[in-house]
Parts: sequence; C-alpha cells; structure tokens
Amino acid sequence: MFVNNLLDKLRFRFNMIGCNEIDDPVKLTIVIEAMELISLRLSTCRHLLLLSTFLQIVLHVCSIGVNYGTTADNLPSPKEVAQFLKESTIIDRIKIFDMNSEIMKAFAKTDIYVTITVPNGDIPSLTDSGKAGKWVQDKIKPYYPDTKIRYIAVGNEILHWGTKEQIDNVVPAMKTLHQALEKAGMGEIKVTTPHSLGILASSDPPSSGAFRTGWDTGIIKPMLEFLNQTQSGFMVNPYPYFGYSPGNDSYCLFHPNPGFLDPKTGNKYDNMFDGLMDAVYSAMKKLGYADVPIIVGETGWPSLGEPWLKWVNVENAKSYNGEMIKKSTSKDGTPLMPGKSFEIYIFALFNENQKPGSLAEQNFGLFKPDFTEVYDIGVKNGTAPKKGSGDSPSSKGGGSGSSSGDSDKSSGESQSSSSETSGSLGKVLDDALAAVVFVLATFFGL
Repeated sequence: MFVNNLLDKLRFRFNMIGCNEIDDPVKLTIVIEAMELISLRLSTCRHLLLLSTFLQIVLHVCSIGVNYGTTADNLPSPKEVAQFLKESTIIDRIKIFDMNSEIMKAFAKTDIYVTITVPNGDIPSLTDSGKAGKWVQDKIKPYYPDTKIRYIAVGNEILHWGTKEQIDNVVPAMKTLHQALEKAGMGEIKVTTPHSLGILASSDPPSSGAFRTGWDTGIIKPMLEFLNQTQSGFMVNPYPYFGYSPGNDSYCLFHPNPGFLDPKTGNKYDNMFDGLMDAVYSAMKKLGYADVPIIVGETGWPSLGEPWLKWVNVENAKSYNGEMIKKSTSKDGTPLMPGKSFEIYIFALFNENQKPGSLAEQNFGLFKPDFTEVYDIGVKNGTAPKKGSGDSPSSKGGGSGSSSGDSDKSSGESQSSSSETSGSLGKVLDDALAAVVFVLATFFGL
C-alpha cells in the first residue's frame, strides 16, 4: 500500500511537471539504474508490473511531440507507425490534422498522447450543443480512453485561413465542445486551437508583442479567458525557417551570434525562437493572461529543397530540430519565461511526397517512410520495431526437435525452485522497491 500510494503521487507529479523538475539528472539516473537492478531479481508478475509502470512514467516525460501528416502515397500503416514510435523512439505524443479513425485505433493502448483536429468547415456547426454532443459521441467516445486523446484542436490556423463565419464561431465552438466533453465524462481532454504567428501585429522587439487589432479583444482575449478557465494551453506555430534571411542565419539556427538587446527589457536574444515565443507571451500579458501555458503546435526545418534554397539542408534541419528537443526536455525557457519548458510538436514525423508546393514542403520529416532517420537528433532510443513478433515460434512456445520436451521439463523444475525462493525474497524486494521509490519521492517533497 505504501509503494502504491507513492506511485500514485509520483504519477500525478510527473504528468504535471515532467522530468525537468529534477535539478540533478544524476538523481534520476541513480534511481532508474537501482530499479533496473532490482527488476533483474524480481520473480513475481506483481513486482514486474509495478516496476514497469513506474519506469514508464519516468522515461516518457522526457520526450517530444511530432505532427503526423499523411499527405503521401508511400507511408507505413498507422499500426506500424504506432508500434515504431512506442518501441523505438522517445516520441510520446502526436498531433494529426484530422480525425483519422485508423490512426485513432492504431494508437490505442500505446500510452502515446494524440491531438486531433476538427476540420475548419465543421466549426460553425459545433456551436450547437446538440451537434457538439453528437460529435463527441461519434468521434471521441469510441476511442477514448484506450487512445489517450490529449487535445482537440478546433480548426487549424483559423484566424489565418478561415472564413469570417469560421473565425467568428471558433471560440463559441470551443466552449460548446468543452461542455459536451464534460457532460460525457471526458473533461480531461482539453480544447484549444493552433495559430500562425500572423496573429501578431508586432513581434520585434519581443517586448512589443501585440495581437492584431480587432482579433485582440474580439477573439483572442475571450479565447484566452476560456483556456485559462479550462486549464488548457494557447497553441502557436512559430517557424524561424520562414523568417530566415542570409543575414540572420545563425540567429534562426541557434548558432553562435552576437544577438541583440530588447531596449525595453534589456534582455538579450540570441535565437529567433525565443524572440517569437516572448513576443507571443508579451501579447498575452497585455491582455491579462500571461499565465496561460504556451504550446508549440508546429515548428520545424526542412532537410531538402530546391537548389536555390541554400539554407535548406540536413545540417540546418538537424541543428534547428535538435534545439527543439533541448527546449522540450530542459527548463531553459526564454528571457521572459525563464525556467519554463514547452510542450513542442515538431513538424513533421515523415517526409510527405504528395504535399503541394515546393520540394522543401515535402521534406520536413524526421523520418523517411521506411523508418530510417533523415538525421540523428536523439529521437530514436536504440531499439528496433518487433515486426511479427507475435507469430514467432518462440512466442508460441514452439521449438525444433526434442528441445521442446526438455524445455518443458526444465521449466517445471525451475518453477519449483523459483517458488521456494520467491517467498524468502519477496519481503526483501518489497522493502528495496519501497526504499527506492521513497528516495525519489523525497526529491519531489511528496
């Protein structure tokens, strides 16, 4: 009971703050290694299950999100993608641009968070409580909670691309959809909507950040009020790639550069990402909602483009997205948001060969369709997908020749021996596990 109570507290604590709360990474390493050592000696399923659950909590919070687009004719199946992400990467959350039922099913019981997107055209209808309720019953209930739906994105960059009707109805639709989720007992799913940085009237210097007149008080302020009330986040899509010019390449790519000082705050900026994030923060603060978390819904850099796009190459993509990994797994924050980590969704998971536009648009992916990395930024965890493992002879208990019978015999003997030792080891292992969990709990002041 003692261990279970601590694990419940730790699970809540990790989900809220992530691994960045541990100031000394050595502490985390020691605990993980100690628990792995104990796991080698555990002889009951109860211990293994407890340990597996705890390690999963610890390891998954130090990861990154990706946008999983499907505008291609050569991608693996969603089931293969889900297996690959779960077994072979640190990616623990995805964002999709629709309500793809095959993807929703594929990610069930993977412990990978999924953000889904309501099409822009559906926004006006979702202001009706009856239609919103039916939408939740039809689109969410069949999959949740087996599929861990984290956010519902109501439209995509609606202020940038939407019609007047869609723009006017986005906040009412968000509110009605949230009410429908609560009524259905799914209030844990948060509602938000992604924005391009075209919502800003000013961003340079960052302290001057302000939303466009008309959108600021008419749409964004009531949206921020809703997000604050429902403990959701303000989702933005900052792309230093689109702000690139030959004179600011190092500033865009986190390379060494002299930076610049914001004359109002005196803060020094040496990369564009921090500047854009602080411009959004400044704009939110001017409306009275600086405490609403900022989520990075999209950001990235292509690895291949037309010959004249000299800044589009593997080296630059690796540099930029590698820094996004650091931003997601550290508490570096920004000059105006020191000590904060950001929930970041890199664009994109795969290169997509049917995306319209330039060659660069088709090559934002971290992976090729065959799961090979376009470049290494530490996303893979060193394991390989176990394709077809469920059908292997060993998994079915089969074998060749007479080894099967010998195996059964030795299994029976070892089972008897194991039962004799498990009782004497059980209390020791319980105490050891409790001690390890207690040490980690102490780090968090639980």
